[in-house]
This record gives sequence, C-alpha cells and structure tokens, in this order.
Amino acid sequence: MTPQQPPPTRPPRAPENYDPADFVPFAVTVDLAVFTVRENSLHVLLVERGEEPYRGHWALPGGFVRPRESAGQAARRELAEETGLSPDTVAGLRPEQLRTYSDPDRDPRMRVVSVAYTALVPDLPEPRGGGDAAQARWIRCAPHENGEPGPLAFDHGRILADGRRRIGAKLEYTCLATEFCPPRFTLGELQQVYETVWGVALDRPNFRRKVLTSPGFVEPVEGPPRRTGGRGKPAALYRAGTATALHPPLLRPEGRSTP
Repeated sequence: MTPQQPPPTRPPRAPENYDPADFVPFAVTVDLAVFTVRENSLHVLLVERGEEPYRGHWALPGGFVRPRESAGQAARRELAEETGLSPDTVAGLRPEQLRTYSDPDRDPRMRVVSVAYTALVPDLPEPRGGGDAAQARWIRCAPHENGEPGPLAFDHGRILADGRRRIGAKLEYTCLATEFCPPRFTLGELQQVYETVWGVALDRPNFRRKVLTSPGFVEPVEGPPRRTGGRGKPAALYRAGTATALHPPLLRPEGRSTP
C-alpha cells in the first residue's frame, strides 16, 4: 500500500484588510566590492557612471533588483552587464554578502536599500564598460586612504571601506592568500600578499613561524630553492596545502603600517 501524498501547498494569501498602498514603496539594489591583487597592490573594480545621478563619477558595480530575481542573481547579472566580464568568469565568482545599507537619503532618486557583496579573487581579466556604465577599471586602493581610491558616488566609499575590512579578515581565518601566489612560491611572496591586502608591514620571522605551524596551510616543494635577490641565501619553495581554514587564525598586527 503506497503512502498517500500530501496535497500540494499553495502560497498563503494576504489578509483581506492588507493594502500595499499603506506603505511607502522603496527599491532594492545590489552593490559589489570586488578586489584583486595586481602588481603588488590591492585593486578594486569600479565603473564610471554613464547616467544621472552622479554621472561621470566612479562607483561600485551594481544596480536594481528585478521583480523576479534574488539579490544574488541581480549581483551576478549587474556585474556582467556593467563590466563586460564573461558569463563563465562571473559564474566562477563566490561573492559574500557584506551587509545592508538603508540610510533614507543615500540615493537622491528615491528610498533605496542596497544589499552589498564583497569578494577577493585572483586572475580576473580586464573589464570593459557596459549597460549604464561608461567604462570599468581596476583601480588601486592606497593603504592609507581607508580603502577609498577617491570620492565615489552615493555611499560607495563607505561600502568599499567596509568591504576592504571584510576581505582583510578573510585572510586571517582562511588560506585564500595562497591563491594569489604562483604554484610554487616562497614565504616572502606569501607575506607580500598579506602586506598588500592588510596595508601593514609584517615581521618576517614571526610570519614564517605562524605559517609553518598552521596545519595544512603550505607544503614544502622538493627541488632547488629560489634566489629572491639580495645577499641572503636562496629561499625554500612551497605550494598551497590542503587546508581551507586557518587554526589558529593568522591575525594582523595592530598599530603597524607599510612604509
């Protein structure tokens, strides 16, 4: 005897006394703070706005969420439309939801609530403008500017600064930094990634000790060491280990900055 299947569920109906007109309408947008490391500098993906408001100003990629899509779907669509990145490239990204920005006057057009995402990814191609973006570029984030390359449209400077802090924290608890190194790298090259993203100078012996005592973070590579310049002895080579998270975390130092 086969078990009886439950009847299909229907979406609940709104109460008869509910009127959407009783509430002020507002729009939902998405904004993306996407970072990468290029030429030993942290860069963020920005677009030049081609329409008002803030026409001609730099902004984070993003736009309005359509009625039949989620915020995550809108984030990927807007990133592809405004930067010209291929669907395969965008599909390979794993943006992490940062926070929601809902100040009433953040957009001069109407009440707009934005869901922001952030990501730190290696090996992204050169973008190009599309949609309502006049152009798209990787722009350097100077370490002493609180994560802001310059005045941005809307409250995107705040989102960018928050996003930079988030990806800095991601390096403390994950092995993401190895993705920005060659397949075989020295500990000095790995340290350069941390210094670039954090904007701080790290003590070399202390960094080396923490990396080598973190289970699964890196693995030694057989073969001759690599000479990295200077008069010191050639440096040993490593590759990314099997771990994805750091236990214990590799915390950034307080009160120290890059020269």
